Amino acid sequence: MKRGWRNIGELRERWGDSLLTVLTVLIVVMMFVVAPLQALGLFEFQIFELLLALFLVAGVFLMSGSAFAMVAMLVALTMIVVGAVLRLHSPSILDLNLFAGSWLIVGITMAVTVARATFAPGRVTYHRVIGAVLLYLTVAVIFSALYTFVGTLVPKAFSGMKVEDSPALASQLIYFSFATMTTTGYGDVAPLHPIARSLCNVEAIFGQLYPATLLARLVTLELAHRDQDS
Repeated sequence: MKRGWRNIGELRERWGDSLLTVLTVLIVVMMFVVAPLQALGLFEFQIFELLLALFLVAGVFLMSGSAFAMVAMLVALTMIVVGAVLRLHSPSILDLNLFAGSWLIVGITMAVTVARATFAPGRVTYHRVIGAVLLYLTVAVIFSALYTFVGTLVPKAFSGMKVEDSPALASQLIYFSFATMTTTGYGDVAPLHPIARSLCNVEAIFGQLYPATLLARLVTLELAHRDQDS
């Protein structure tokens, strides 16, 4: 057992920064390629989404290397598989909440793992800059899951978007999450319920503060690294 953890630690030391880029590519493909194609009703891409989720879970665990992350990823993976089976048998709110819960767990675990790797002391590399982008995307995933819970509990929580088990829901949630985070506000989808509005406020504030905080942190890390080398 100890040898297994030692091997994982060695892999993390060797490929940790590179995993940030790999995970970013995976989540970008899932959010901006697979989700829209799934919204068109292509079943093949639902299967492809499940495969990408498996790689994503494995990557997060490898980067973290902690027992807590392993348990969290296994729970999330179980929820994804159960939700997929239920969806094939009879789509319902239950499998929708299972998917939302699994992505909430994956999102929070990945956000903590990526933040530690990205903002840890040391040289600011290309992969760590990409990791900062990954953290931004991950927060959008977390809020998408939260919006799902609100929408299933309160059917009229949003205008212009009905939270129901359909192939187009993931694409709609991602669209609304990024429109909120970037404060674009097209107006086609809007929060009506107080809790939904509160979540939107939090996401919008994060979207505005994150770039400035990110820049300050990366500059501080780079300057500290240069001082150590001099």
